[in-house]
Amino acid sequence: MNRDGTMESVWQAELRGITPVNGFVKDKVYDVLIVGAGITGLSTALELQRRGKHCIIAEAYNAGFGSTGGTTAHLNTILDTSYRDMERAFSKEVARLVAAATRQAIMKIGRNVEEFRVDCDFRYRNGYLFATDEQQEQRLEEIVTSARDAGIGIDYSTQIPLHLRFRRAAVFGGQAQFHVAKYLSGLAAAFQQMGGVLLQQAQVSELTTGECYTAATTLGAIKAQHVVYATHLPPGVNILNFRCAPYRSYAAALTLADGQYPEALVYDLEEPYHYYRTQVINGASMLIAGGFDHKTGHNDNTELVFRDMELFLRKNFSVEAINYKWSSQYYTSADGLPYIGGLPGYESVYAATGFIGNGMVYGTMSATIIADLILGNSNELINVLSPGRIKPIAGFSEFVKENADVVAQFIGKRFAYEEVQQLAALAKGEARLADWEGKKVALYKDENGKVHALNPVCPHAKCVVGWNSAEKTWDCPCHGGRYAANGALLTGPARRGLEQIITEHIQGD
Repeated sequence: MNRDGTMESVWQAELRGITPVNGFVKDKVYDVLIVGAGITGLSTALELQRRGKHCIIAEAYNAGFGSTGGTTAHLNTILDTSYRDMERAFSKEVARLVAAATRQAIMKIGRNVEEFRVDCDFRYRNGYLFATDEQQEQRLEEIVTSARDAGIGIDYSTQIPLHLRFRRAAVFGGQAQFHVAKYLSGLAAAFQQMGGVLLQQAQVSELTTGECYTAATTLGAIKAQHVVYATHLPPGVNILNFRCAPYRSYAAALTLADGQYPEALVYDLEEPYHYYRTQVINGASMLIAGGFDHKTGHNDNTELVFRDMELFLRKNFSVEAINYKWSSQYYTSADGLPYIGGLPGYESVYAATGFIGNGMVYGTMSATIIADLILGNSNELINVLSPGRIKPIAGFSEFVKENADVVAQFIGKRFAYEEVQQLAALAKGEARLADWEGKKVALYKDENGKVHALNPVCPHAKCVVGWNSAEKTWDCPCHGGRYAANGALLTGPARRGLEQIITEHIQGD
């Protein structure tokens, strides 16, 4: 399994490629086209297929290529947006609905594992949340109280399953974990056994309307009555671009010298918070740890973030070896809840995004909501999570801040580049933004010494990309578009990659 970065996640080591089984009939009008084969796309396709719809998935690369391949695979009901915040922004009833749907999503994963006999190390676990100072204790009390009000079984605990300092902690049941790549493989197999079509290396470049939708892809045109974008942000410029903000999170899988691996999911209350759990890989236990989040494209030295993470882990754990390190992208929403449902301005086109750090449960939840929408079934969350909802109070200040940032990135970096050294000083594996003969260029010298020169303006909304030194990608700070070192589109709302510039006359040594 390949992923949208050069650093290998812990899941990639144990997954062979998913092989398409059923053929693509080019003149057929499918019931539903699902764009993207992460957990949202595969869960939605499977749900619709089992409910009688004939579905086809178009994945630009391979299943799990995007954020799903970089998750830490926590299945939790204590979400990044607290139930207290949901109560304040929406209502107690909304908090209860989201809590119930989150529990149902975890149970649905468990049922899929059982029904389709997916060997993916699915385990129910307790979750622990702990505070380390007085201010965090107050937040913990709010979280506990509001979670109870929302119907989550949670109580205080005198211990946590890690040797970390804490002042107060809470424990909550009904959480779970799994091997996400193996789970995806199981979903893909079940979907295809039901007659669904899975296409990989099938990038969708354009969607046109008529008697049905026609999607232009690298494998030919696909026709369908309904379209689901399971790609985080849908491609093109649309309202969700301005209601979501991209962030990167960092993770590692490590071997502990003392063998003290927690049989639980553990979270602190730092900003950004850290999270931990255990996973068996190739027969060996590893601690998976994550955190150190920052807005995409806002940290030029992402390698330093990995060094900070390693120092933190070595300070707090008996680290024998760090086996894997990687980062992944997620999107936050303006008001703290995901956007799941009909894409504003379109009929029979659906999207799911703004999952914050809860993509595994929200992606699974999306399958039920979107299937109910397509089939005309009632679902209490349809209006609550609609991408067209307008909440001028809930999250409005965050909405303004994020979109002011989009404008600042466009104006600030588009016209004010810092001075750079001569091209000859560019080391192998290094990249930078530069002025060259009056042109703005994004430069990268590969390990063979070849310089790749690109137009650094993101083709989506004309922001300027920044270099991710750890993953060796060009990342857009506005809407999260990500591009390979040679400019090829990896993920994001753009429909094409960065423009290449002929570089024969600007080669370095």
